[in-house]
Amino acid sequence: MNLAQSQQANRRVAHIVIYVFLFVCALLVIAPFVWMVSISFDRMANIQVPFPPSFIPDLFSIFNYELVFENGRIFRAYLNSGLVTFGSVILQVSAALLGGYAFSKGRFKGKKLLFLVVLATMMVPIEARLIPLYSMFNRVGLLDTFWPVILPSILYGLGVFLTKQFFDQIPDSLREAASIDGASEFRTFFQVYAPLAGPITATLIILSFMGNWNEFVWPLVVLNSEQLQTIPLFLASFSLENGTALAGMTMALATISVVPIIIVFVCLQRYIIQSIALSGLKE
Repeated sequence: MNLAQSQQANRRVAHIVIYVFLFVCALLVIAPFVWMVSISFDRMANIQVPFPPSFIPDLFSIFNYELVFENGRIFRAYLNSGLVTFGSVILQVSAALLGGYAFSKGRFKGKKLLFLVVLATMMVPIEARLIPLYSMFNRVGLLDTFWPVILPSILYGLGVFLTKQFFDQIPDSLREAASIDGASEFRTFFQVYAPLAGPITATLIILSFMGNWNEFVWPLVVLNSEQLQTIPLFLASFSLENGTALAGMTMALATISVVPIIIVFVCLQRYIIQSIALSGLKE
């Protein structure tokens, strides 16, 4: 075996090792989700949770799902989560696109300092903002409504950062050409740059949707009425009420709660790849 053949064999072995490692990592990541779905279809899980974990139900049944939908509260929680998530996504994505465009193409004093402030907001955890936000919404009498959950979403530092990086890759000559044609800054954004921002918009929608749909801490603080419970709050209250006694029904609720996220991701995930590919676009 000559040197070239030896190097080719070594690369092939290295590729096999990498693929095996990635396959094992994928199994470890997906195993809890598969187990959750398996328990949700196990008729006996409400009596005894299978242990050691089994990925095949002992007695396959949709009984747990029938109980979930028979209760009816799940529909209210779904509607509440949908309203909160839809409003938050609209605000977050719109603010991120406008902010990213301003920081990328705008020419104004203090731009770098303001951008650093925006980046700094990503380092402040929600726990540090709970008391100020709660006091503010308490003063204006908006507690126990959806507004305290939706309005803070406009502060989306990560979205501004991602859109700025995206718009940095788009040539300034487009803006200059629009300016020569007499277009205002808003018209330039909406008619020239916004149509090109489809991939990054889809990426932001996925990230924003996942974050807001799964948000738990802040809604737990400001939403007190049972009628306003979102999916995470409803799932938590159900688990507290029943503990592990109804494991099958709890897992059925958890499985139903992630369905919208899977649908949104499957529909928009190809745009994430496009946004990464477009990051190499140069003037």
